[in-house]
Amino acid sequence: MKDFLKINSADNVAVAINPLSKGTVVTVDGAGDVTLLTDIPAGHKFALCDIAEGENVIKYGFPIGHARHAVARGSFLDHNDIKTNLEGQLDYSDITIKNDQCPAPGSALQGKEATFEGYVRPDGQVGIRNEVWVIPTVGCVNGIVKQIVDRVNAETHAEGVDGIFGFPHNYGCSQLGDDHENTKKILRDMVHHPNAGGILIVGLGCENNQPRVFEEFCGDYDRNRVKFMVCQEIEGDEVEEGVKMLTELYNVARTFKRTTCPASKLRIGLKCGGSDGFSGITANPLLGEFSDWLCDEEGGTTVLTEVPEMFGAETILMERCATPALLGQTISLINNFKEYFLSHGEPVGENPSPGNKAGGISTLEEKALGCTQKSGKSPVFGVLEYGERIKEHGLNLLSAPGNDLVAATALAASGCQMVLFTTGRGTPFATFVPTMKVSTNSGLAARKPAWIDFNAGQLLEDKSMLDVRNQFIDYVLRVASGEEVNSEKAGIHEISIFKNGVTL
Repeated sequence: MKDFLKINSADNVAVAINPLSKGTVVTVDGAGDVTLLTDIPAGHKFALCDIAEGENVIKYGFPIGHARHAVARGSFLDHNDIKTNLEGQLDYSDITIKNDQCPAPGSALQGKEATFEGYVRPDGQVGIRNEVWVIPTVGCVNGIVKQIVDRVNAETHAEGVDGIFGFPHNYGCSQLGDDHENTKKILRDMVHHPNAGGILIVGLGCENNQPRVFEEFCGDYDRNRVKFMVCQEIEGDEVEEGVKMLTELYNVARTFKRTTCPASKLRIGLKCGGSDGFSGITANPLLGEFSDWLCDEEGGTTVLTEVPEMFGAETILMERCATPALLGQTISLINNFKEYFLSHGEPVGENPSPGNKAGGISTLEEKALGCTQKSGKSPVFGVLEYGERIKEHGLNLLSAPGNDLVAATALAASGCQMVLFTTGRGTPFATFVPTMKVSTNSGLAARKPAWIDFNAGQLLEDKSMLDVRNQFIDYVLRVASGEEVNSEKAGIHEISIFKNGVTL
C-alpha cells in the first residue's frame, strides 16, 4: 500500500494516504523525488511543484481553486492556502453533450438479472421494507402521533411488519408560498412510498395544511393502505380512535409478503456527508461504480442530489445529459440554487464545513469533484425539482441542499427505497428509509462500528475496485431483501423538510 496518491496525471498536488513526516522523500510519477517541507496529515495535500500566487491548484485533473500565496514544492496545502474560483450564475453556453447516442438503462445487461426480495404494492411499486407509518399534517399533533405509535407498538410488538414509526416535524402551519408547498409535497410523497404497508395521516383540523385539502393533493392513493384522521373532528379520545385505525392498517400491512423482484425495481439515493480527503478516492467512486452497475447493467435507478456540492463539477454532469432538454434543466438546477444563495446575500463557494477542512477538503470545488463521483459515468436521464417523484430509469439529478437530513429526506421522498451515505467523519442519522453508511477510511469503520455499515477504506489497502464493488453490490441486495443497517438497529427514523421563507 502506498503512503500517498497522485489521483490524475495532470495534478500538481498529491494526497497523503498515511501521515507523512517532514523530511520524507517521496517519488511521484511525473514529479520525481519530492522532499516534504512539513508534516502532512492523512487525507491532506502536498505540492508536487512550486505553485505561484494566483495559480490554479489541480486535483482530480481539475482546478480546485487558486493559491492564495506562493507555495513551495513539498509544502502542505489546506483551506488557508487555497481560495475558491467559484462565482455566481453562468450561462454554460459552451457546454456540449457527450452522450447524444447514449444507450437506454439496462442495455448492458448480460446474463442473469440480479434480484432481491421485496414487497410488491398494488400500484406496481416495490418496497424493500414493510413498515407502518404515522404522518402528522402539522407539528401540533406530534404528541398525539407519539401516543398512538407507542400504544400500538406496545400492543402488537410490530410482529409481522418491519416496524411501526411516527414522523414528527415542525411544519404544516404558519408557512407561506414555497415552504407550504414543500411540506405538502414531502408528506404526499411519503403517502405514495412503497416502503410502507400501512399509513395513518393525522391532522389537527385548523392548520394551513388542511387535512381534506391535503388528501385531495395526494391524488389517487391506495385507500386500503392509507387512512386519514382529523383530531378536532373526533368525538372523545382521539388517541383511542387513532390506535383503532392504526391497528387496522397494521393488519393490512401484515398481509404483504416478500417476493423475488428484479434489481431494475431498485431506486437508490446517493448522498455524502462529513466528507474528508478520502471521499473522492474510496467511498464516492465505489458508489459511482455501483450506480453504473445498477443503471447501465440492471436498468435500475439512482438519484444524486446536494446541488450546492455540484458547484465546481457541474459541467461534468451537464456533458453527460442524455438530451438537450435535460441539459437545459440541469443548467437551471445549478443556476437556481446559486440564485438561492445569492438572494440571501451568501457566497456560492463557502460550503466546506470545519469537519471537511479537518479531513483534508479545502474548497467547494474539491468537495464537488469528489461528491459527483457518486454518480459514476452513466448518462443523466432525469432532472427532478424538490419534492418531485422519479419518472425515469437511470441516473437522475434532484434539487435539494447539502444538509444531510434535508437532502436524504428529499431522496427518499423522490421514491428511493434506500439511501447510500458516504462519510469520512461519521454520523448516526437516518431518514425514513434505510440509510446505509459507507466509510471512506478503515479507521472510522473501526472506531464507529455501530454507525458504519460498509468500509470502502478497503480500497486504500490494495483491494481491487472490482472485488470491493461486487462485495458492496451483494450487501446492498441483502439490505434490500431485509437485512437491517445500523441506523435501523438503533431505531433512528427521521424526516426534515426544506425551509426557505418566513414563519408566521
